[in-house]
Amino acid sequence: MNDLVSRIVANVGIDADTAEKAIGSILAFLQSEGPADKVAEMMASVPGSDDLMAKAPAAGMLSMGGVMGLGSKLMGMGLGMGEISQVAKETIGYARENGAGDSIDEIVASIPGLSQFV
Repeated sequence: MNDLVSRIVANVGIDADTAEKAIGSILAFLQSEGPADKVAEMMASVPGSDDLMAKAPAAGMLSMGGVMGLGSKLMGMGLGMGEISQVAKETIGYARENGAGDSIDEIVASIPGLSQFV
């Protein structure tokens, strides 16, 4: 199991499958909404990020965009607001600890509403 997934399973208390899908959804969201160069730096600090993004469920036809759309997607996986916040903080924290600190700050600053969750 991926170190980040193990960390989220232990610290958030959700199962590995849900953790993988949630992390993948968050990473895919950041990739689509953040500055490409900074997101690429962040993705390099998260081993297996492409595999995790591939596990993220596809967006529904009527899904909204932005942070609210991501929240809706994660709630659709059965996560509550507290769990969503914890998964987001653990994911961002992991990337920051693995060398993506400056990139993370710029990504978070560039996406409206994201700072309240991380």
